[in-house]
Amino acid sequence: MPSASCSPSTNRRGFLTHVSQMAAGAAAAVAARGLPAATQDKLLRMQMGLVTYLWGKDMTLDELLDACEKSGLLGVELRTEHRHGVEPDLTPAERQAVRRRFAASPVQLVGYGSNCEYHSADPAEVRANIEQTKRYIELMHDCGGTGVKVKPNGFPPGRSREATIEQIGKSLNIVAEYGQRYGQKIRVEVHGRGTSELPVIRDIFEVADHPNVYVCWNCNAEDLHGAGLAANFDMVKHRLGDTVHVREMNIGDYPYAQLMQMLVDMDYEGWILLEARTNPADKVAAMIEQRQVFERLTRAAR
Repeated sequence: MPSASCSPSTNRRGFLTHVSQMAAGAAAAVAARGLPAATQDKLLRMQMGLVTYLWGKDMTLDELLDACEKSGLLGVELRTEHRHGVEPDLTPAERQAVRRRFAASPVQLVGYGSNCEYHSADPAEVRANIEQTKRYIELMHDCGGTGVKVKPNGFPPGRSREATIEQIGKSLNIVAEYGQRYGQKIRVEVHGRGTSELPVIRDIFEVADHPNVYVCWNCNAEDLHGAGLAANFDMVKHRLGDTVHVREMNIGDYPYAQLMQMLVDMDYEGWILLEARTNPADKVAAMIEQRQVFERLTRAAR
């Protein structure tokens, strides 16, 4: 990875001034609605950021941070195999360059979006995914991130659901223990055919009882199955971590207003990360639009 893409390109004081102005503006916007101070605090503890899936996948690290700064999405989950090139093969010097680049920006490295999964019927494949997760944990520790996203990804044929759930849960405990040594959270994205059903996630987390493994809510149609969003959310909210993945919040019929209401009601403190599915020509304008939708939804929450 060329070190030039990680070198600071903008004045740090200017970045910090920009952050202060944004925070003050957000506080003023909330206060203008006459909300009580406790509600203001709740809203300001929820922040919006970006998953580099689709909208950020073709950006260099400098381009990505510039887009986040301009749009006000001040947190980012870097996906593997994207153009920004933050991968385990970075040298120690290159990892420090990434850390310095984020330190010089108002954008926080929230963590890493890996493809690691633990449902395979092949024990060697499961072990390989566990070892790969450990490499991502080390990478985020060195680069200044706070966690690694992993996922269940379905039920393999020829094995019982119960055996697969137990295997996933035990694997999560292993990587959670390793992550704890490095100060990195394990964030389990609600994902996969069958495994994205919330009763399955609940059962996985009954096995994955290590305190360093968390649910990453991942807005999909499966959330609305059965008794609906609120009932499914209640199954796992006690294990909810500091990341929630959303799609474009003004497209489709997912009840984002209800989700934001539930997050505000539980005093949620974390990142609402945009994992977009469309391909707008002007990514920064689209990111600004989604931030504005997020702000409207959270201001409306009571």
